[in-house]
Amino acid sequence: MADEETSSRGITVKIVTPEGQVYDQDQVEIAVINTQGGQLGIMAGHEPILAAMAIDEMLVKKDQQEKSLAVNGGVAEFSNNLLTVIADSAETADNIDVNRAESAKERAQARLDHAQEIKNQHEMDMARVALMRAVNRIHVASIRSGR
Repeated sequence: MADEETSSRGITVKIVTPEGQVYDQDQVEIAVINTQGGQLGIMAGHEPILAAMAIDEMLVKKDQQEKSLAVNGGVAEFSNNLLTVIADSAETADNIDVNRAESAKERAQARLDHAQEIKNQHEMDMARVALMRAVNRIHVASIRSGR
């Protein structure tokens, strides 16, 4: 009976970044996270986990509504029906400035092109991460707008 009550209340999802808390929601039906090891769907009663996050979209479903978030790296920890994501950066789809993300994508691409020309591996790696973050933000924002 206690397990049924727990699963009917769902899970709590919290996302924090170095700038502070980005997201806090309780009674979530399912959270879908993208980790370095693949995609995980987390519901009430899920086994405890600790996983490295990928630069990718995160979905949170509550009351038959889905919310998309752009999560850029970090770690996820789940136990006792609490999912805590400590991300390098994260934004809800509603808060993404697409023009700023497009500009960041262009800058990252130019930085990557330059790094490839001068054969600087460290700079190429950094530029690739910046490019992946910008593309992720654009992708998540485009889901919100239906593009």
